[in-house]
Amino acid sequence: MFSLTGRSVVVTGGSKGIGRGIAGVFAEAGANVAVAARSPGDLDDTVAALDGLGDGKVIGVRADVSDPESCGAMASAVVESFGGIDVLCANAGIFPEAPLASMTPQQLAEVLDTNVKGTVFAVQSCLPALIASRRGRVILTSSITGPITGFPGWSHYGASKAAQLGFMRTAAIELAPHAITVNAILPGNILTEGLADLGEDYLAGMARAIPAGALGTPADIGYLAAFLASDEAGYLTGQAITVDGGQVLPESPDALAG
Repeated sequence: MFSLTGRSVVVTGGSKGIGRGIAGVFAEAGANVAVAARSPGDLDDTVAALDGLGDGKVIGVRADVSDPESCGAMASAVVESFGGIDVLCANAGIFPEAPLASMTPQQLAEVLDTNVKGTVFAVQSCLPALIASRRGRVILTSSITGPITGFPGWSHYGASKAAQLGFMRTAAIELAPHAITVNAILPGNILTEGLADLGEDYLAGMARAIPAGALGTPADIGYLAAFLASDEAGYLTGQAITVDGGQVLPESPDALAG
């Protein structure tokens, strides 16, 4: 029903995991996609894999979202390559484990710098181009962890993901006069490289806790991002949408028994 052909899309943290899945869906839909990440090796691999999936162009841009100057350089590079920015997928995030009792100030700062400040810096850097687009879209990758659920060792991560939603709501109000929407996707357990390394038994146990009976894929997040980027989603803003196969629905394991 909708077309993303020719749209200019930036995906931060786009070289692997959920970000790569998002970038792949946009590439297949014919958008021009800028994959932003810190590692040049991962960037090169991702651009090579995605280029040619659709009619658009795929480029790699080195960027550290925790650094506002790096975000500014990223936005400038994309505008120079594509002529503008229509969609920002602020996906970059880190999730190192750190129990609350032993968490250091540096560990807390690293997560907040990337996940919270990095979201704000990425939006700020792309804002002039998004305003010029007159159909700008900002799509944040949050998580069920923090806004809905909790998990031991991730209190700093959960706090950062909840903070993204607080930012989203006010940003949506401020940017609405510029025809920019701001929404967030809350993934559940998504089958990425990190989860795959945990082994088949672990993955099977996780799948049994999900009503859909399977883990999600990075493309599942990309499909929702593509809709949120469309003209048809132009009246949808300030919303946090969960994509988890029903993971947060059961009130106890007994709800899935039999």
